[in-house]
Amino acid sequence: MRRILPSPADDVDLADAYAYPRRDWLRLNMVAGADGGTWLKGVSEGLSGKGDRRVFGVLRGLADVVLAGAATVRTEAYGPARPRPSWRELREGRPLAPPIAVITRRLDLDLASPLFTEAEPYARTIVITTERAPKDRREEAARYADVIVAGDDRVDMALAVAALSERGLGRILCEGGPRINGQLAAAGLVDELCLTISPLLTGGDAARILNGPASSTPLNLSHVLEEEGFLFCKYTREPN
Repeated sequence: MRRILPSPADDVDLADAYAYPRRDWLRLNMVAGADGGTWLKGVSEGLSGKGDRRVFGVLRGLADVVLAGAATVRTEAYGPARPRPSWRELREGRPLAPPIAVITRRLDLDLASPLFTEAEPYARTIVITTERAPKDRREEAARYADVIVAGDDRVDMALAVAALSERGLGRILCEGGPRINGQLAAAGLVDELCLTISPLLTGGDAARILNGPASSTPLNLSHVLEEEGFLFCKYTREPN
């Protein structure tokens, strides 16, 4: 993988390129086709490539917690993050793998899925839900996951992020989907966007990387990497 910007380089240390600048930092990671679509036949896998999977792995290894919406967890068949040998140095002094945190308004999750039944105790899955979620579902979820209540009828993203930070999970990697990304951006919580641009035109009805309320988050282009026609762009939020 080579760097195009800010200064050309033929070999890139991905852990250094994507290092978190501070303890509390919310990063979005998304892949999109050249025309902006975020899925192919309903899932993101068809847009990915070898380089994207390497970046994906490094980003997870660096994160304290991986955040995703319930729809993404269902569609992409999420399981717990599995420790990798390459993460040992990245995660020194931390658990071997980050927990997955799922945002769900109604707790319509498959609690018998591997995400809940196979997570290690040090990376127990976290469920972030609302006061109005059915009480019996909250009680059932608490058998398999740590439950955070953040908001009344809808998940309050600021409360959710604050609750994760209070648990020592301040370096947040959000993997979407577009609706969750849109809500985080509208709440002014996005510090960074890592966007893989796939050399593919998809058309169809795929969402953009943000889908939801209008927002405006000025960004600086921090770097552009390239491999096999894929572009790996990192944007950071402009200081207030």
